[in-house]
Amino acid sequence: MRSEGERMLGGLLGASHLAAIEDLPVLVAEHAKPAGFCQTMIYVVDLQQQYLVPLPGQHDAVGEPLRPIRIDSTLAGRAYRNVEVVQAKHVVEGEPESLAEEGRRRLWVPLLDGTERVGMLGVTVPAGDDDIDWRVKQLASLVSLLLISKRNFSDTYASLVRVESMTLSAEVLWNLMPSGSFANDKVVVGAALEPAYDVGGDVYDFALAGDTLHLSIFDAMGHDTSAGLTATIAVGACRNNRLRGTGLLAASEAIDEAIAEQFGATRFATGILADLNLKTGELTWVNRGHHPPLVIRRGRRVATLESVPSPPMGFRLGLSAGLEHYQLERGDRLLFYTDGIVEAQSPEGELFGLERFIDFVVRREADGMSAPETLRRLIQSILEHQHGRLQDDATVLSVEWHGEKEHRLTEGPQKATALRAGDECGPLLGGGLP
Repeated sequence: MRSEGERMLGGLLGASHLAAIEDLPVLVAEHAKPAGFCQTMIYVVDLQQQYLVPLPGQHDAVGEPLRPIRIDSTLAGRAYRNVEVVQAKHVVEGEPESLAEEGRRRLWVPLLDGTERVGMLGVTVPAGDDDIDWRVKQLASLVSLLLISKRNFSDTYASLVRVESMTLSAEVLWNLMPSGSFANDKVVVGAALEPAYDVGGDVYDFALAGDTLHLSIFDAMGHDTSAGLTATIAVGACRNNRLRGTGLLAASEAIDEAIAEQFGATRFATGILADLNLKTGELTWVNRGHHPPLVIRRGRRVATLESVPSPPMGFRLGLSAGLEHYQLERGDRLLFYTDGIVEAQSPEGELFGLERFIDFVVRREADGMSAPETLRRLIQSILEHQHGRLQDDATVLSVEWHGEKEHRLTEGPQKATALRAGDECGPLLGGGLP
C-alpha cells in the first residue's frame, strides 16, 4: 500500500502533465491536503532577487490576494537567503496565542533546482510527525521541478518576475544566457548581471560536456541595441564553434570574424573563453582584451591570472598570445568580471574598486555564505554604491572547483529553524511591498 507521501507526490506528478503554471497552486493544494498539509503557497523570485512573488490566484486565510514578500526583511526571505527550512508562528488577529498548542506548524521551504533558488513554498503541517519534514522537502522538490519545466513556455511567469519594463537588448540577452546557478559534486557556478532591465552588452555563458566546464564572459562596446547584438553574436559564434569541437583560440577568432563581418570593424567585444577540467582542476583560457580572472583560496586572493591579452574581437587584428594555463586547488574560487563591477562609481566619484570587490567576496565566503547568495548581495552592494543607477553593465561569474570527492551541500543546511511555535491554518507572515 502506498504511503501518504507517495500518493501526494505521485498524484501531483500525474496531474501536472497537462497543467499550465497558473494551475500549480490549485493542484499542489489539492494533492497536499490528504497528507495533512494546508495553506500551500507558491512564490517565485523576481529577476533581481529582491522579492518573492506569488503565483496568480492565491489568497491568504482571510481571502486577501497574496502580495510580494521582500527577501531582505522577512522570515520567508530569511529562508530564501540561508536556504533553510524556517518555522514561524502566525496568530490570527484577536485570537489567543494558545493556538500554538493546537498542533500545527507553519514552514517556509526553499524551492531549489540544484543551487538555483526558484522561489519559496509556504505550507502549514501537523506537528509531532517525524516524517513530516521529509515529506515537505519532497513536495518542495517536486514543485521546483514543475516550475522549471513550465516557466520557459509561460508569459505569466516572465511577467511575474519583472517589476520594471525591459529594453529590447535586455530581452534578447536574458533569453540567451543560462540560469545564474549550477552545481554538481565537482563544481558550483554562479552568475549575476545588472542593470537587469537595461543590460546593454554584457553576457556570460557556461555549459558542461563530460568532465569539461566551458566558460565565457563578454563585454560588448556600448550600451544600446547594437551592443546587445554584438554580445549575441559573440555568444552564438562561441557556442557554434564549441559544439563543432573548435578549440578556444580558433573559437575566439571565429567570434572576431563574425562581429567584424556584421559591423565592419566599428564594434567590438572583449572577453574570456575558458575550459575547466573538472577532474584535474586545470584551467585553460584565452583573453581577448578583458580583465584577468581572479583566484580566491582559503579566504584570500592568491592569483590574478595576468597574461598578454590578444586584441578585442571585432577588429580582425588576430591573436597576439596563445592559450594560458593555471592549476587550481580543491576549494578554489575563480572570479570572472566585467569593468562595471570595479569601475562602478558613486555620485561623489568614488570607484567600487578591485580590492573592495575581492574583500566583499572573501568576507562572505568566510561567513559560510553560498556562492549564489554572495553574488546576490554583491550586486545589491554595487547598486547601493551607485545609488541605484549603474553607469555600465556589471557582470560577475563565479566558479568553485571541488574536484572528485564526496558530495557536499553547497547551499547550506536544510534545517528547520524554530523562531516561534506554529499555529492552526491562520494568516501568513510576509507582508507586501512597502
